[in-house]
Amino acid sequence: MAKQFTVQDFFSRFGTDDACLDRLMKVRYGERIVCPKCSKEGRFVRIKGIPAYGCPTPRCGHHIHPMAGTPFTRSHMPLQKWFYAMYLFTTSRHGVSAKELQRQLGVTYKTAWRIAHEIRKYMAEVDGSPPMGGHVEIDETLIGGENRGAGKGNWRKGKAAVFGMIEREGVLHTRVVPNSRQTTLEPIVREMVAEGSTISTDEAPAYAGLADGYEHGAVNHSKDEWRRGKHHTNTIENFWSVLKRSIRFAHISVSAKHLPKYLGEFEYRHNMRKHPEKMLGRLLLSFAS
Repeated sequence: MAKQFTVQDFFSRFGTDDACLDRLMKVRYGERIVCPKCSKEGRFVRIKGIPAYGCPTPRCGHHIHPMAGTPFTRSHMPLQKWFYAMYLFTTSRHGVSAKELQRQLGVTYKTAWRIAHEIRKYMAEVDGSPPMGGHVEIDETLIGGENRGAGKGNWRKGKAAVFGMIEREGVLHTRVVPNSRQTTLEPIVREMVAEGSTISTDEAPAYAGLADGYEHGAVNHSKDEWRRGKHHTNTIENFWSVLKRSIRFAHISVSAKHLPKYLGEFEYRHNMRKHPEKMLGRLLLSFAS
């Protein structure tokens, strides 16, 4: 069973602003630093009264501000609250709404909203786009917009198309796409998935060309076929279900403009699910210089 990073673990490690600043300094610059001013290597020391560290060489006077270039330097909120917000994001399966951050951190809704989007942005960046292989399930879905029901001609209104690929027992990759056509989706597959891999999809025409270069199998959902031998799309569809439930109950709705950041957030948590105790530490690495 994966080790959890509990709230007690968090406060024992990051109980003060000073502890958080020390960790940020270590993540961004390491234990020993070559001073860009005097070229001497050593351990920079904390400067009393300001969030900075100074060169240990006498009379050098060079300072390093570890929060510079990060969202923290523009914020009046204590650094420890930023770290706690990141902890909440990495330990919640369904995400954290701005309202919940407002309650937990004791800040305004506007501040909580900005903090949430900054964290999502960094979660997406640190997760990246890892190459995929083995057995990969592929599917697309629609998120957001108006739910008017099929048959009225406008049930897609305002919805964003989202494309997803997931390795069996492996990593997930998602992205917002302009449409679900073959000319849009197939190049993404060929870019991300190693040739010769096994690919499972539904019967959508967009996947018709994947037999060239891949072991491609499809299930026909329109005929209530959900599995054909080793081929199914249950894993990626389960992820869509979690994502949509979370948006509906935790966030109510998500705009198309910000949807990529929400996808990055859920993708990050999925890809780190086997190592929950490392989620916060890996997220902090996104601030490394």
